[in-house]
Amino acid sequence: GSDEIDIPADIKTVSELIDFLAARDAGCAAAFADRRTLKAAVDQKHVALDAPIAGASEVAFFPPVTGG
Repeated sequence: GSDEIDIPADIKTVSELIDFLAARDAGCAAAFADRRTLKAAVDQKHVALDAPIAGASEVAFFPPVTGG
């Protein structure tokens, strides 16, 4: 799924965005609970969680994926 949200100006990094999103509700908090397993992309480029998001038009999060 996807969400379009307005990000407050003081949110500067992917990690800060995760904090902001996790505070929205219990479902988001659970989704972002284990950051060790999260992967992120900013404008379709994989980045570290400390990457800046200034000027980004898309931030995507990828949970752990299993399968064959």
